[in-house]
Amino acid sequence: MMGEVTPAVTVDGVDMVFNAGSENEVVALREIDVTVQRGEFVSLIGPSGCGKSTMLRVIGDLLQPTAGSVEVFGQAASSARQNRSYGMAFQSAGLFDWRKVAANIELPLEIGGWSKPDREARSREMLKLVRLEDFADHYPWQLSGGMQQRVAIARALSFQPDLLLMDEPFGALDEMTREYMQSELLRIYSELGTTVIFVTHSIPEAVYLSNRVVVLSPRPGRIHAVVDIDLGPPVESTDSAKADEIRERESFFEMTTQVRAALRSVEAGTPGRAGSPGVADG
Repeated sequence: MMGEVTPAVTVDGVDMVFNAGSENEVVALREIDVTVQRGEFVSLIGPSGCGKSTMLRVIGDLLQPTAGSVEVFGQAASSARQNRSYGMAFQSAGLFDWRKVAANIELPLEIGGWSKPDREARSREMLKLVRLEDFADHYPWQLSGGMQQRVAIARALSFQPDLLLMDEPFGALDEMTREYMQSELLRIYSELGTTVIFVTHSIPEAVYLSNRVVVLSPRPGRIHAVVDIDLGPPVESTDSAKADEIRERESFFEMTTQVRAALRSVEAGTPGRAGSPGVADG
């Protein structure tokens, strides 16, 4: 009998309190229990200030929880970070303007001790993945915002992490570029099979990208509801125009309505529900 597959992420009873015991104490997260399976795309959504980004940073071992524990692929979050299990992408691309695009992508590999030929080969591979092969020798300031974010994603994936953490990476883009980047991210996700946890304020974005949407309550953030996303059969095409057909499906509007209703029930203070095994209400 085969053993159970270890989940990608297990968050167990996590609290996050800033300035504990002081007049400025802020309880950001309370009793967070969530499990993300390998290969899932899970979005975190909720009111501003509910702790979405804090939760992402706790999972990424950028913040130490006040209580509870986080495991990533069966190991402590700190060990996973040391083993480079994470890739991270944020709203700002965070590229170095004095390094060319290829050199930006190679930076994590350089820090990790990769040889120059291996770094260059991997950079070329990643540029092909994000469809920027012709821009290796450009500087970031010569690229559009969407192109810069593609470089940032390429850099985050350059060392082949098993988990990609994304904090509103498309939030500063115009709507058309944002939709294009969503389609590109889904293409990359389907090609690599990397587990993704994605923070967003956009309901349509969360629905379009995700297998599940986790809805957080206002601070202190708790798991209010979990919505399983089923948009029907995938589009067998890398053409973004054809991929946009998903956004015109009745199932897309139904799932968007369901997530919006969960968010409205957060505002009204009514109980949510856990829609999937492995995720409990807070």
